[in-house]
Amino acid sequence: MAAPAAMTAPQPLAPANVPNLPSLGDTSREALSPVTERKLGEEIMRDIRFDRDYLDDPPILEYLNTLGNNLVAARPGARGEANYDYFFFCVRDPMLNAFALPGGFIGVHSGLLLAAQTESELASVLSHEIGHVAQRHIARQLGEQKTDALIPLAAMVLAALAAKSNPDAAMGVMMGGQGLAIQRQLNFGRDAEREADRIGFQIMGAAGYETNGMVAFFQRLQVATRNYSDLVPAYLQSHPLTTERIADIQARIREQPYRQRVDALDFFLVRARARVLQDLSSKGLAETEEFLRNQLQQPSRHQIASAQYGMAILALKRRDYAGAQSWLDKTAATMERPPAPGAFSSPLPKGIADSVLAYTSLEIKVDQEDKPAVIAQAIREGEAAHAKFPLSRGIVWQYADALIKGGKPEQAERFLRDQLQMYRSEPELQDLLAQAYSKMGKIALQHIALAESYALLGGTQAALDQLVLARKAPDASFYEQAVIDAREREWQAKRREALGDKGKDKDKGFAVSGSVKAGAASEVQEPADPSCRGMLADSPRCAAAPRQTPWGQQRR
Repeated sequence: MAAPAAMTAPQPLAPANVPNLPSLGDTSREALSPVTERKLGEEIMRDIRFDRDYLDDPPILEYLNTLGNNLVAARPGARGEANYDYFFFCVRDPMLNAFALPGGFIGVHSGLLLAAQTESELASVLSHEIGHVAQRHIARQLGEQKTDALIPLAAMVLAALAAKSNPDAAMGVMMGGQGLAIQRQLNFGRDAEREADRIGFQIMGAAGYETNGMVAFFQRLQVATRNYSDLVPAYLQSHPLTTERIADIQARIREQPYRQRVDALDFFLVRARARVLQDLSSKGLAETEEFLRNQLQQPSRHQIASAQYGMAILALKRRDYAGAQSWLDKTAATMERPPAPGAFSSPLPKGIADSVLAYTSLEIKVDQEDKPAVIAQAIREGEAAHAKFPLSRGIVWQYADALIKGGKPEQAERFLRDQLQMYRSEPELQDLLAQAYSKMGKIALQHIALAESYALLGGTQAALDQLVLARKAPDASFYEQAVIDAREREWQAKRREALGDKGKDKDKGFAVSGSVKAGAASEVQEPADPSCRGMLADSPRCAAAPRQTPWGQQRR
């Protein structure tokens, strides 16, 4: 890690000279249209966001979406004719894996994020998953399954004919037909992985990343899965052999000019944050602390700064706010520290590192809501941080939270309404607005805001229940009653439509790339405690209710 820090400042990289591959997804339209595919992905994401292992952490999500959407921009047409808004997220899982859901939702396991040693390695995985989405492999697989369903049927007809003369031959014909259908599905899976590798190679090369990062990660994956791979014959594996994939990419790299990329500091900060958040048990935090203290002994500024940042997050989770702020200050000092005299070095590329530090500083202060002086300082910091990083959603939420806790709900309301003009699809904004209305004593508006939040999360019935409470509120004005009527009609129609679609599709299955297999999410997502519907999310009894938030929605 010391070598990259000693390089000169990186120059803009020209797109790699990689071959353009044709889009092969058009024939999948009959099996699953792009619009239906997106709707299916959204249904699955509603379930994932309520899962306790969904890592709903703004800095991690902001980093992944910044990196992922830069890769998407390097592949013309990756968004498809439906113009998908790609969303990248992280789940707590020690396995080295990533997966693509229908419609442009791409998940990364925390174990994979920690295993990637360079940003190019991580970019190679995301590029591979983008390749799955761009080539519409899920829709094409459904089309293949429809075709393969005819093979066992034809085998049964032949078996019936053969049974007249030889019953044993009839059984062999029928079993052979079933085996052929299964083998065709395995072959399709391996071909799809090879195609995603080639598309991923093209994407990361065009985005300016080191294409040998894909080889490095394949080699790491080969070591991690060696025991499992040895137990399964090659012809029964749904993915091509890792050695074969390595050889294919190495052959392509030989045709490209060598390039070297200096990793930005935000990659290391986010990995340190994920390491702490992956396991918050006492044992997990103790093991993380030992790892970070060993990392502090490394000579690289990347490693030292990220270890110091990890120690800050560790102290915050232990509610040691003074220690957390001290480690965060050390992180900032390391980032700005000049190189040693005589060393051939350059300033560290930061990426979104400054935004991550600003968010964490607010996070430390806003968590101390029992200290008015600290909250007042958080308000001042939040205003300055939002002015400097206006697109950071995490900073927006922390600043609004500080205003509410600091006794300025009217100012929070104005700020949140301005934000909702640009970001209409963020449940977090509606949750915070409900808290502001509660502090102001506006009960009807509080329930309307909570209804909007539930509706955005897919809980249409819970949203309708909030509208009932809003209608009964003593301060509901004529205008608010009209809003309630309009939203009630809209959501009731949406619920009837969703239940109708669910009835039609309840027996339909689908596959996703990677190790995740899931069915369509249920249309209604209720709170963990139904009696919490009329209460604020931060009330003591309802604090444990899962209120996951889809981060990073595109501007509407």
